[in-house]
Amino acid sequence: MTTTLITGIGELVTGDVERPIVPDAALVIDGERIAWVGEAAAAPDADTRVEVAGRAVIPGFVDSHTHLVFAGDRGDEFAARMSGRPYTAGGIRRTVAATRSASEAELLANARRLVAEARRQGTTTIEVKSGYGLSVEHELRSVRVARELTEEVTFLGAHVVPDGAERDTYVELVTGAMLDACAPYARWIDVFCETGAFTLDETERILRAGAARGLGLRVHAGQLGPSACVRLAVELGAASVDHCTFLTDDDVEALAASDTVATLLPGAEFSTRQPWPDARRLLDAGVRVALASDCNPGSSFTTSLPFCIALAVREMGMTPLEAVLAATAGGAAALRRDDVGRLLPGARADLVLLDAPSHVHLAYRPGVPLVSRVWSRGSDT
Repeated sequence: MTTTLITGIGELVTGDVERPIVPDAALVIDGERIAWVGEAAAAPDADTRVEVAGRAVIPGFVDSHTHLVFAGDRGDEFAARMSGRPYTAGGIRRTVAATRSASEAELLANARRLVAEARRQGTTTIEVKSGYGLSVEHELRSVRVARELTEEVTFLGAHVVPDGAERDTYVELVTGAMLDACAPYARWIDVFCETGAFTLDETERILRAGAARGLGLRVHAGQLGPSACVRLAVELGAASVDHCTFLTDDDVEALAASDTVATLLPGAEFSTRQPWPDARRLLDAGVRVALASDCNPGSSFTTSLPFCIALAVREMGMTPLEAVLAATAGGAAALRRDDVGRLLPGARADLVLLDAPSHVHLAYRPGVPLVSRVWSRGSDT
């Protein structure tokens, strides 16, 4: 395999706890992996050489929470919220109707477009949920589409109860025939545990059914108000609890004592005018934090993790480095991955060249397209 030396790196963000930043750095790619990282003056020879002239290199972003398999548009809801209408979970059913009406080819084309859009902004690993089908046929179609895009597929049949369905009957379907159909395509199961969606008891039943089928656990919780679901997720060993806008002291303590990641989704707060999550409180308590886009057509229609980083720094109490690490190594932890989200020997060669001297510019220059070049599995094509 061809080796590539990337040198002249003004600042390398490694994701390493001991040494998160290396100045005047270089790294060597060997095939799909990082072979060497260190000071440029000590770099070994390689087959090819790329000089980046003092610009910064960071790990590829790991977006651990998206809803990309959908059809339709809900821009009118966004406009209404900007005029004062509060956010509720009810709009999900509009997307369900549009998604069911679309062909599988249309769903795949739209999702591919969004994945490519995210890639241009530096995302090299992405999780994709189902959840806009809400029938066995349409959820199966959604996870099939998602599996075409990523290995990180999440079954979210428990998004909301669809129109016309009886709650107990629908939960039975989610934990039975729908789970049986979708589990072969998924790595994870998720539940939207909120007012207007699923109760604590329903959430536990669904998560336990998913775990019995070998799926890892993820939970939407604490978006619209405090929720005992945060502690349930910790008790069940969930990889992540996502949103975490409203947390009690007991929630924070439980998260800090566990390996469950608190995944924060500032794009949703931007789009819904909900209060911002308090990332500083979580970090100071020792909670592992991730940042993700929550890309969906209703409450966070963005694929841009640089935008989420800028929001987290400006509104959520994170330093620029904390935010970048949350969108890389933090996202990897939320997916229980140690091969992505960092630039260290043995990790996958997913890296982003910024048209800037430092990672700080991602928050310092919000809205500016700073991603200059992206390598995924060692390739920049």
